[in-house]
Amino acid sequence: MADDDAETELEARLAEQDAFEPPESFVEQANVSDPAIYDDFEDDWPACWETAADLLSWDTDYDTVLDDSNPPFYEWFTGGELNVSANCIDRHLEERGDEAAIEWVGEPVEEANRTYTYEELHREVNEFAAALRELGVGEDDIVTLYMPMVPELPIAMLACARLGAPHSVVFAGFSADALATRMDAADSEYLVTADGYYRRGDPLDHLGKANEGLAGVEGDVSDVVVVDRLGENDDGFGHGLAEDQHDYDDLIADHEGASVDPVARDAEDMLFLMYTSGTTGKPKGVKHTTAGYLAWAAWTSESVLDIKPEDTYFCSADIGWITGHSYIVYGPLALGTTTMMYEGTPDHPERDRLWEIVEEYEADQLYTAPTAIRAFMKWGEQYPERHDLSSLRLLGTVGEPINPRAWKWYYTNIGNEECPIVDTWWQTETGGMMVTTLPGVKTMKPGSAGPPLPGVDAQVVDGNGEEVSPGQAGYLTVQKPWPGMLRTLYDNDERFIDEYWAEYSDTDSEDPADWVYFPEDGAKLDDDGYITVLGRVDDVINVSGHRLGTMEIESAIVGTEGVAEAAVVGGNHEVKGEAVYAYVIVEDGYEGDDGMRERIITAVEDAIGPIARPESVVFTPELPKTRSGKIMRRLLEDIANGEEIGDTTTLRNPEIVADIEDAVGK
Repeated sequence: MADDDAETELEARLAEQDAFEPPESFVEQANVSDPAIYDDFEDDWPACWETAADLLSWDTDYDTVLDDSNPPFYEWFTGGELNVSANCIDRHLEERGDEAAIEWVGEPVEEANRTYTYEELHREVNEFAAALRELGVGEDDIVTLYMPMVPELPIAMLACARLGAPHSVVFAGFSADALATRMDAADSEYLVTADGYYRRGDPLDHLGKANEGLAGVEGDVSDVVVVDRLGENDDGFGHGLAEDQHDYDDLIADHEGASVDPVARDAEDMLFLMYTSGTTGKPKGVKHTTAGYLAWAAWTSESVLDIKPEDTYFCSADIGWITGHSYIVYGPLALGTTTMMYEGTPDHPERDRLWEIVEEYEADQLYTAPTAIRAFMKWGEQYPERHDLSSLRLLGTVGEPINPRAWKWYYTNIGNEECPIVDTWWQTETGGMMVTTLPGVKTMKPGSAGPPLPGVDAQVVDGNGEEVSPGQAGYLTVQKPWPGMLRTLYDNDERFIDEYWAEYSDTDSEDPADWVYFPEDGAKLDDDGYITVLGRVDDVINVSGHRLGTMEIESAIVGTEGVAEAAVVGGNHEVKGEAVYAYVIVEDGYEGDDGMRERIITAVEDAIGPIARPESVVFTPELPKTRSGKIMRRLLEDIANGEEIGDTTTLRNPEIVADIEDAVGK
């Protein structure tokens, strides 16, 4: 960043945080409990990552932990060979064959759920791998998986991995155009999809959307496999299968008892592609490889989530996103635990559905999103109070920063103040967690993700790349490579460098010390080295030359009694340049009136200062959100600026936009 940006550095004004120690009972049984791990990893870097590699079974031992001769195209565990499917299934059969690998909870509620033991998972993965092989899928063929949260999705992922065929999972909530774009970008000729799935008890037509997407694919599509999820409950969709489409169950039956030897893959061979949003609007194909990624997912699952083989572990994410890849499928299964999948929503048939599942399956960990926690808080503590949640040992949050009030609600009402919370910062591109507390070692600070993990060199720097002092805010960077990192963007090395490395790196240098990864997040550093992530640098409002992170303002608003959720955006202002516009949801039993508006404004001024005073506070029953639950701030900016509203087709609640416009006009 240019020197003249220094005077408008991101400002951190959050109040000093509370601190909570992990319970002694947790520390005594934790997978990692020795504080010396931080110094040990720093002193022995990068050889320290042999610890992660040792969690895997290798067909051929690796020669070198890290090859950094060609930054930023780093290579990990070079010379080694292994198969991810074998690591997640085969090696557990002797000791865990009869134990549950996947517990699947589907909709409708009265429908029987499914349990796959490791033996059963092994059998079906082999059968589907044999079917894919017969259809022509071989090493390095990219298979697109456009599927809802059904067990056949991880089965397909593991079958592809068994064959050495990378997969590209497309979130089921994405549009037909998104599917076509991603298949073309990946040069993918194979698709696995489903006829439909359930949402709040209603069957949804998925095959119709998949067929529409297939019609828009410019390249050749050889074969399509369709999982019959709805059975007789297809609500008259009645598409039937086209000539090049195959019924999943028929393929499994045709290959009953088949055995496919897992293909030994080079450590740096691609395991999967995941397309994520880019600054240009064109999705980026993030490439993750075999050994480094799996080692990272396994090590962070063991060290941060404290997963043990005997656990029943529950992550409420969708496998269509990186969280589901790393922390529903690959990390937990690599450790031989029981991992849970949930097809439905937290509020169907009632708002205690998640707590009902935790109680029924006696889940040991719960890893969920702050968006969900804020919804739980809005609904009220009476819902978790209906259920025995004492099986929980650890809680986690993922996807965005969590404000202190929501953190404390989660800690008190779900964890009964007995479960440590890991507030994890990471990205699709990092492959797994990067900044968070080790729950058996570190004090927790609500609102702060924590220190970098052992061996991770994350620093908060100013616009010139210099590390900021404690109490200051700046820009989060990662100064050294790590095993789970993306290797490049598919077929676009130049964009890989431009988007992730160019900001703070000397891109002409061959010295890895001159290369710095920039995730485009603002962050604050405290005296203990804890990092509070302030949100994306484009989620920053420049008020009269003061750059204010939206997360800080939102945190102050949600800290107001009676506020359930808030979204803050910048709007045009003829004096300030930009002003703060707040969209607020109040909890049941509270009114969005002038009194509440004044309390919110006072809370923001008290927490941050008059500079952050909202120009407008708009009360709304909902916020515009994508199907994955992310707030569409761009639309809120359009409303604040009185501009024409952009595309709303990706929203799960498009009708709310008109309601918010009406509220602004009153």
